[in-house]
Amino acid sequence: MDWTLLAALAGLALVDSTSVGTLLIPLWMLLAPRLRVRPFFLYLATVAAFYFVVGIVLTAGAGTLRGLIGRSDTLSWVQLVVGVALFALSFWFEPKAVRRRRARRGGPDPADRWRARLSTAEASPGAMVGLGVAAAGIEVMSMLPYLAAVGLITASGAGATVWIPVLAGYVLVMILPALLLLGIRQALGTRIETPLRVISAWLSRHLDGALSWIFAIIGFLLARDAVIRLDLIG
Repeated sequence: MDWTLLAALAGLALVDSTSVGTLLIPLWMLLAPRLRVRPFFLYLATVAAFYFVVGIVLTAGAGTLRGLIGRSDTLSWVQLVVGVALFALSFWFEPKAVRRRRARRGGPDPADRWRARLSTAEASPGAMVGLGVAAAGIEVMSMLPYLAAVGLITASGAGATVWIPVLAGYVLVMILPALLLLGIRQALGTRIETPLRVISAWLSRHLDGALSWIFAIIGFLLARDAVIRLDLIG
């Protein structure tokens, strides 16, 4: 794999690191009056393991499909179409439009629902594992950065001895911001509480419209990679 592809994968992993499961829930755990490190690690490890296993299944399956299709440019053209479509779809998920649609439908705020689940899950290690599986499992339905990463890895044609470590690195980068915040929280104690609350409030406010920029970034990366592979630009 070349450095351009690895940089794109790192960018997608950082986008994945800002989801509810990988950052917002860990932030709420860090803001608790009493920091509980073991449940924090247990939760993050569950999320990471879930993503890694799903990634192996998806990449292996996509690799098999690529082998059946052969060396044709079919998958690259499909990737280009999907990339352009995702970029165009990003405008539908513009934050203000999403909030207006949610206001018309009614119902509780997504952030409030996850806060309630976290408060229930903190009772036991098993419940924390369950919360991690639930957060990662629900996000599988919208894990666009991860699906894009799987697509880029598959399109590279790398063997399992290469893409499995790359996939593990992707998952590590994905949970790295939460781990860094944990280290800062332990080092600075309550002095870091105000910045953490600001980040948490910002993520909660922009939760509804997050898909807009996720679609745009992933659409651009997929389309760009396909254009390069198809040599559409001399």
